[in-house]
Amino acid sequence: MKTIRAPHSSGGLGQARLVIAMLMAPGFCGISRAIHAEPVIGQFELKTLESQPGACEFQSQNAWSWGHPARRVASDDTGQLVFDENAVIRQRHALELEAGLTGSLKMRAGIEFEKERFEDPETVEQANAFDELTLSEVGIELIAILVPREDEGAGFGVVMEFERPIDGEEPDLLIVGTITEFLAGRWFVAAVPMAVRTLGGRTDDGHPIDDKWDFAYAAQVAYIFSERWSLALEGYGTVERMTDSGHPSEAAQLFADFNQHRAGAVLYRSGAADDVGLAIGVGLLAGLNRHTPDHTLKLSIEVDF
Repeated sequence: MKTIRAPHSSGGLGQARLVIAMLMAPGFCGISRAIHAEPVIGQFELKTLESQPGACEFQSQNAWSWGHPARRVASDDTGQLVFDENAVIRQRHALELEAGLTGSLKMRAGIEFEKERFEDPETVEQANAFDELTLSEVGIELIAILVPREDEGAGFGVVMEFERPIDGEEPDLLIVGTITEFLAGRWFVAAVPMAVRTLGGRTDDGHPIDDKWDFAYAAQVAYIFSERWSLALEGYGTVERMTDSGHPSEAAQLFADFNQHRAGAVLYRSGAADDVGLAIGVGLLAGLNRHTPDHTLKLSIEVDF
């Protein structure tokens, strides 16, 4: 089966591609409704091993992406159009509140807003269009610090997170991972590998739920210039569908799964006044494969009180 890329505009080339799609689908009768099982793309942040009883932190994690991969389109055996299910998000804002429960346990709750590509485009020309910025999910997270990092040296912990989409048709997410940190002099290294399980959701036409496992990671190598400034090289990525798990949708069977990988430099500045700490990070992440947007601007704001 031949696939085509959806056009970005309704110009001559876009109209030609639309005609090709129609010719590929004799007896065309509509657009196929996808069973969404896109790769899980988390926030571009590093979980940490710092916790103090009664300490609170407000976090705002923000990202803007551009240079998105064009959506692929194909016709199925019934003549309907099927669109790929890659995760493409133009804008994301997460607002979270973290609280230290003990010296070795903390929790976080938050909400997330996203401006993402239309899941079920009505036409081929709408395939690369984006929906409005909307509240997309709520989540809760627990981090247990098993080996505290005392100044220099290594620390280790585990993280568990549950995310529920506002849209009841999308699957919930259960995220389980580990946190490893190492500090030596002015150098700091962190790695957070995670397994992500999709749970529940509704499908069209009685198809089985795609209860797959994804692998996601976040990593950082930072150089600390002073108490206020540090520069980090960060990487984030997702490998979709580990060990052939789940039940691939029709789109996943046509286009296969999508992996995304990003890396780039992030500059951090931190300070404190009147017992309130403020840390700001700004950086640019580059997409490392054809399934990932070319560029992602990251802005993180953390307020400790």
